[in-house]
Amino acid sequence: MTHNGSYWFDSLDAPYAQEAPTPLPAAVDVAIIGGGYTGLWTAYYLSELNPSLKIAVLEAETFGFGASGRNGGWCMGTAHGVETLLARPESRGSGLALARAMQATVDEIGQVTKTLDIDCHFKKGGNLTVATQAFHVPQLQAELQHLRELGFSEDDYAWLPAGEAQERVQTQQNFGALFTPHCAAIHPARLVRGLAASLAARGVECVASTRVTEIKSGLVKTDRGEVRAKNILRATEGYTGTIKGQQRRVLPIYSMMVATEPLPSAVWQQIGLSNRETFGDPRRVVIYGQRTQDDRLAFGGRAGYFYGSKIKHRIALDDAGPRAVAATLRQLFPVLNDYQITHGWGGPLGVNRHWRPCVSFDAKTGIGTAGGYVGEGVAAANLAARILADLVLNRATEITQLPWVNDHARGWEIEPIRYFGAKTLQFCAERADAQEARLGKPAGLWATVFDAVVD
Repeated sequence: MTHNGSYWFDSLDAPYAQEAPTPLPAAVDVAIIGGGYTGLWTAYYLSELNPSLKIAVLEAETFGFGASGRNGGWCMGTAHGVETLLARPESRGSGLALARAMQATVDEIGQVTKTLDIDCHFKKGGNLTVATQAFHVPQLQAELQHLRELGFSEDDYAWLPAGEAQERVQTQQNFGALFTPHCAAIHPARLVRGLAASLAARGVECVASTRVTEIKSGLVKTDRGEVRAKNILRATEGYTGTIKGQQRRVLPIYSMMVATEPLPSAVWQQIGLSNRETFGDPRRVVIYGQRTQDDRLAFGGRAGYFYGSKIKHRIALDDAGPRAVAATLRQLFPVLNDYQITHGWGGPLGVNRHWRPCVSFDAKTGIGTAGGYVGEGVAAANLAARILADLVLNRATEITQLPWVNDHARGWEIEPIRYFGAKTLQFCAERADAQEARLGKPAGLWATVFDAVVD
């Protein structure tokens, strides 16, 4: 594959070209499997902490081909599972530490990309969770009250009444919004490709078009030969099942995106997002949008799961997933009915069985892993990479005490149980969202079943 089908790859400065495979190193200190954010950030921090290390990053396709190069571009200061930690008294302390670490990670990425001269269109405009139904207002205000009780201030989260929220983003219905400044909009492909180029320049062996088939202690097997490595770190997210023996570790769930043509200023006056805020709403079938630096509206939504954890490497604009996302976007902003959707794409993201990220490293085997971001990995991958680098180097730091460390999930169920579970979750989410949109009140049965399946 030479292109992941995304607007992000299409809009890179230089015409996109597949890297020619570089020679495979015979032996390295650290072999990192996966050339996305997690793998590249891990290589970066390891090389910063110990420049003498010989590091190789092995990528099956091209750097950023997976979720890192086609995501929604939300560099967000939270991660999936943080809310659950904060909700339970016994895990509240660790949840707060993780929440603060995630907020700081947004600025970490902004600073490092500036230092490395990576122009990823970083703009810290914050995030809006819009009440697109009237009953969302008390739900979001209750969430804000809970955050206040935990110690978060107005500088972390604030309620915007309808008028102020509508000035920020003019969705067809906007009854107010929960705002946090801890989120930046980025161009994800520019970030991932910039990281790869920066690492190659400092001597990290970035090897594309090299598919890893099996991992053993001290040995990486690929379709081009073997690499011996003291430490082997897997950062493969939704593609984990392509490695022998890893088929039930991570579930590949699909996310779809579209991008409009560049929109004129008159249209943006009707939409908002003048500070490039990111936006979504509380629905269960998650949606996410941003205004790109070249004035397109890039918008995405969760899709589903294919039997047997099937991997679709490329999804086209006319496929059902992008078409459904485009329809949702036009419902939110009817003004877009007169403008073209120029790009549609999608692909898998990674979900651990307990629905939260995990970072682990076994010093005895030299094998580690990080991932399972449930689609919220742009910033989380950076924090996970810093944790993994510290674990590999046996550094006891504040972040190695965070609850992601060695929070192992059990394997996903065998088929067809896995398929039926995923489809039940998707069905209930879609039915609950549709019922709420139709009736304008919280869903009953479908929401209850959805919550039970997720838990």
